[in-house]
Amino acid sequence: MIYQKVYKLYAYLIFNMENIKVSNLIKFYTVVLLNKGPKYGYELIKELERLFGKDISPAHIYPFLKTLQKNKLVEVKKTGSRDKKSYFITKKGKEFTSNLLTRFNDLIDAFIESKVKKCAHCECEIYKNGFEKAINGKKLTFCCEHCANNLKHEKISM
Repeated sequence: MIYQKVYKLYAYLIFNMENIKVSNLIKFYTVVLLNKGPKYGYELIKELERLFGKDISPAHIYPFLKTLQKNKLVEVKKTGSRDKKSYFITKKGKEFTSNLLTRFNDLIDAFIESKVKKCAHCECEIYKNGFEKAINGKKLTFCCEHCANNLKHEKISM
């Protein structure tokens, strides 16, 4: 469920660094996969299909690889008897990927932080499934029933 929400949020946020728009998850994962090591275009497509569970068109991948190459974020080496193109990330590409991952991480952090509550007793962070209880007419969130009962007893004894 959280991944669907993050994806929707991500879909509205376009990462635009060095004239390169990483505006969808296919482009995002293409950069991430290349950061893991050199890949042929066909390998990228097959790995993306495995990750997304659907067919990925070469028209989604090859123009983006060309843009990355033009901006010196990837280089191409022809290998084998058929001169297959192997794409590998450059130092500049690694920096780009690092920035991209940092920005994406910040987006996820902001989303999660907006959903986190603090226990009214021990102040631990609760993402979901907190225990709610009304004390002195005020509805409070607790991490567990124990904290709710302890706060209630502390309020009474004060």
